[in-house]
Amino acid sequence: MSDSQPPRDRKPPHHGRRHANARRDMGDCVRAAAAKALVPVITGKGSLATLDDHQVVARDRALFKAMCFGVCRTLPRLEALAAQLLEKPFKSRDADIQALLLLGAYQLLYLRIPAHAAVGETAGAARLLGKAWATRVLNGCLRRLQRESSTLEAEVDRDPAVALLHPRWWLKSLRQAWPDDWQAICEANNQPGPMTLRVNRRHNDREQYLDILDGAGISARLCAHAPDGLVLETARDVEALPGFAQGHVSVQDEAAQLAAVLLGPVVAPRPGARVLDACCAPGGKTAHLLELFDVDLHAIDSDAARLARVEDTLTRLGLSATLAQGDATERDWWDGTPFDAILLDAPCSGSGVIRRHPDIKRLRRPSDIAQLAQLQRALLDNLWPLLKPGGTLLYATCSVLPEENRDQIRDFLARTPDASEQMPDGIAWGQVSGAGRQLLPKVDSHDGFFYARLVKAGR
Repeated sequence: MSDSQPPRDRKPPHHGRRHANARRDMGDCVRAAAAKALVPVITGKGSLATLDDHQVVARDRALFKAMCFGVCRTLPRLEALAAQLLEKPFKSRDADIQALLLLGAYQLLYLRIPAHAAVGETAGAARLLGKAWATRVLNGCLRRLQRESSTLEAEVDRDPAVALLHPRWWLKSLRQAWPDDWQAICEANNQPGPMTLRVNRRHNDREQYLDILDGAGISARLCAHAPDGLVLETARDVEALPGFAQGHVSVQDEAAQLAAVLLGPVVAPRPGARVLDACCAPGGKTAHLLELFDVDLHAIDSDAARLARVEDTLTRLGLSATLAQGDATERDWWDGTPFDAILLDAPCSGSGVIRRHPDIKRLRRPSDIAQLAQLQRALLDNLWPLLKPGGTLLYATCSVLPEENRDQIRDFLARTPDASEQMPDGIAWGQVSGAGRQLLPKVDSHDGFFYARLVKAGR
C-alpha cells in the first residue's frame, strides 16, 4: 500500500483501511492455524511431526513454523507466565485459547514482531476459532505481560524447570547422567539446531559444493567430524539449494552422518556386501551408505508411510535398495540369508534431538524410557542372529540417556557371548561411554547421538 496521502480536496477512498484490515485478517489466520496445530501438543495427544505449513499462505509459512516450534521450545516458561496472567485456568475445551495465549506471549518475548500485532492479531484470532468472548481476555493478559514482563519472568524463573525450559524429570535425568554437562545440554536443547547438509559424493565432494553454494550467495562452513557435511550459516528452503532436486545434496545432521563413517571400514572392502538398515525411516543413513559404497542394501521399517518417504528420498538421489515393511523385533520379513553388516538405528527417547523436536519435552513421559529400553533390547536380540559370523552391527540412537545407550550395550554384551565391542581407534568426536561413543548436543554444531560398533565372533 502506498504511503502517499490522497488530495485534500477529495474524499479519500477506503482502500487503505480495507488493505490494513486484510493484513490484520491474514495475521489472525496464521495465529489461529498455529493455535490449532499446538492444541494436540499442549494437551499431550499429538506432536508436530505432521505439521503442515500449507494450511497458511506462502508468505506466512516461516512465521507459522517459527511460532509452533518456538512455543514448544519455551513451553515451561510460557505456561508458567500464563498461570500468572490468568485469574483461573481455561477449561479443557478451550485449549485453543490457551494456545493463543502462549502464542501471544511467545511473540512478545521472543520474536521481533511489533507488540500491537502480537497482541491484536493473536486476540483477534479467537474470533476465527468461534470464541469471540476470548478476545478481551487475551488482550488483557498480553497487555499486562507487555507492561510487566521483567517482573513476571523473574518470578517464574525462580523454578529451575522454568528457567531451563525442561520439565523437572528431564532435568533430573540429565543431571544424573551428565553431572558436568547437563546445563550445557539444556542450553543446546533450547536453541534451534543448525541446518546441516550431506553432500552426495556421486556428484561433488563437499569442497566443490561449498564453492557452488558460495557462487549462489549461500554461506556455509565445513563440519568438524563428518567428511561429507556442511553447515549453513542461515537455514533456507531445500528447494533453494543448488542441485537439491537432482540429488546433489540432502539435509542430515552431522552426528547422523557418522553412521556411514563407522560402517565404511566394514563394508568398503566387500563389494556387494549384504547390509540391513533396520528401522530405516526417514532414510538418511540408508541413502548415505548407498552414496558411498557398493552394497546390497535391504531396508525395513514398520511404518508404511515412513517407508514411502525412504523410497521418495532414494528416487530423488537416483539410488536403489530392497525396501520392505517389517517389524525388526520379528523375522517374517527376512529371507533367511544372513547379513554382512546391520545398522540398527533404534527407536529411542529422542533426548539428543530435542532442539529439532521440542514437543518431545511435553510428550515424552518418564515411564517411556524403560519401555524404549525394552524395545531396544528386543531389537538387538532379534537381529543379532541375522548377522554372519565376523559381521558387524552398528547400534545407534539419538539419545543422551545411559539406559538406552551405555547400559543397553553393556547388558547386551553380558548376555551375548559371541559379541564384542569394536569401536575404531582415534575417534575425535564425542566421548567414551562404556563400549560406545556418546555425542552430546552442541549449540551451532551436532545433535546428541550414541554409537556402538559390535562384531560377531566366528570368522
